[in-house]
Amino acid sequence: MNYQPDDRLLRDYQKPKPDEKQRRRLARVIAVFALLILAALVGYGIWNEFKRGADANAILEAQKTVIPSVRTMIVQTESQPRILELPGSMAAFDSATLQARATGYVGIRNVDIGSKVRKGDVLAVIAAPDLDQQFAEAKAQIVQLEAAVQLAQANSDLARVTNQRTARLLAQGWSSAQQGDQDRLTATARDAAVSVAKANVVAQQAVVNRLAQLTAFEQITAPFNGVITGRFIDVGSLVTADAASGTSMFSIARTDVLRVQVFVPQTDYFGIKDGDHATVTVPELLNRTFDGKVARNAQALAANTRTLLTEVDVDNKAGELTAGLYCIVHLQIRRSSPVVRLPSQAVIFNKEGLSAAVVVDGKVQLRKIDLEADNGADVEVRAGLVPGDQVILSPPVNLINGASVKVP
Repeated sequence: MNYQPDDRLLRDYQKPKPDEKQRRRLARVIAVFALLILAALVGYGIWNEFKRGADANAILEAQKTVIPSVRTMIVQTESQPRILELPGSMAAFDSATLQARATGYVGIRNVDIGSKVRKGDVLAVIAAPDLDQQFAEAKAQIVQLEAAVQLAQANSDLARVTNQRTARLLAQGWSSAQQGDQDRLTATARDAAVSVAKANVVAQQAVVNRLAQLTAFEQITAPFNGVITGRFIDVGSLVTADAASGTSMFSIARTDVLRVQVFVPQTDYFGIKDGDHATVTVPELLNRTFDGKVARNAQALAANTRTLLTEVDVDNKAGELTAGLYCIVHLQIRRSSPVVRLPSQAVIFNKEGLSAAVVVDGKVQLRKIDLEADNGADVEVRAGLVPGDQVILSPPVNLINGASVKVP
């Protein structure tokens, strides 16, 4: 038999307790309060975003209507020569390597590296006894050949007298025709022998002159005023005279005038001429400048670099400079036409190219410009600007053509 509980008891059991009802009520209140806070935060965010957009629009509208204040300058023409600075290298005005022209041993050496010499000074003497003996023998042979000329002349005189005597006897019939022919041809042969003897003397004299020149080469002399920059022999060194592999003895350089070689770019070729003044500076000699002049140029541009080899002569009689120094050459380049000098901060560079902003009656005019030279801090404009133009310095990025500006 199944047991059925009493309905009243079941209802009393299922009825919520007072604590549980209070907890549910509190949870509902908290949920409603959280929803209210979330709604307030969302509303505040929407309102704040709307306010920011309104402020941004107000700023944009203000920017559209405000007139910007800009700094300007009045540009002027520049007609003076432009100073071009180029790196250069100093070289001796004359330099040479002296080689032996006589074979022998170095007997005397009078100079060393750094020695200052004058033209004709004896730098060294080569001892060449074999060459000296050849020279003495050649001179002795000259004496022999000159004696042979005298002997040939005497034989010629005798043959001529004999021929004349035989010719008279032949005319008188006292001598045979054969004897007459023999004496006549003998006289002719004796005259030819005199010519041969004289020619031998001339030929031998040429040998003597050649040997005299070679013996003169035993003394190594300075070809010009200068300084000894290299010594390759010492006393006792064997030197040989050979056109292909002769012994190098000294190197000498003339440094009272120095050549400074620079390479002038094609853009400045037409602005430089021989005789132009130039100045030279050396980085290690602060606050010192050396005067020079453009002395010569190659008269043709190098095909691979499009530059002109130019030499500037610098006076160095005081000996303050030397060959091989690195230096800076300052050249004065003539202008083909006047230019307008403009600070680099005034140049606008964009997809349209180079331009400058000019203020005309409070309005901006963007003008394209053509540069002749870019000097870094400033540029030289040959087209696009005229003297008296009021150019904006550091123009704003959003500056447009026709915009209104205010000049303080």
